[in-house]
Amino acid sequence: MRVTAVFLLLLSLCETSLASNKECVVLLHGLARVSNSMVELERKLARSGFLAVNITYPSRRDEIEFLAEEAIGRGLSACDEQQVSKVHFVTHSLGGILVRQYLDSETLPQLGRVVMLGPPNQGTALVDRMRRVPGWALLGPAADVLGTGPDSIFSKLGPVQFELGVIAGDVNVNPLAALFLEGKNDSVVTVESTRVVGMDEHLVLPVMHTIMMRNNHLIDQTIHYLKTGNFIPQ
Repeated sequence: MRVTAVFLLLLSLCETSLASNKECVVLLHGLARVSNSMVELERKLARSGFLAVNITYPSRRDEIEFLAEEAIGRGLSACDEQQVSKVHFVTHSLGGILVRQYLDSETLPQLGRVVMLGPPNQGTALVDRMRRVPGWALLGPAADVLGTGPDSIFSKLGPVQFELGVIAGDVNVNPLAALFLEGKNDSVVTVESTRVVGMDEHLVLPVMHTIMMRNNHLIDQTIHYLKTGNFIPQ
């Protein structure tokens, strides 16, 4: 009986140790998308040993400040339930702006690394032009502040102060982007506008905005950055 009790105690301690060493990755999709758009990342992160938490949030319904609190709050709660040692973020487009908004005023002791995919860190000129088009309001209040003017969310956000790797795309298949965006772009965001003061790594890959998060090489680069703090040299 005594041997059995000792064995069960040791087993319990091992399970607790394994849980506390687990690292969590919160996945945040982009505007007008759902968590299914990040499912390839979710699967491969899980196979790489991470606890992947793929969040759906109503990106067209609320303002960025509310979306950040609501979506990231749910992600952190899911990570906390598993007693993880670190919390990372992998985001697409608008999802990266939610992380910047949240971490601009909040401190996370367990914060690990962040990878942003195609983030409009300096806004996008497509919003400046398209917001005048009938039906634009259907994209909601968050879309309205993703432009480059003084009313954009970026005029309020400062430099990032966390470990950040940014992946930009340079494949343009959007005729409007060819008219309105200057320089290389991913059909929505220019390569230059993905940059933000304070980032640690920046990588450009031949991917387009709407489907970049399904690209195998991009996923490999994302996982490598989360584990090492560096992208794989090209």
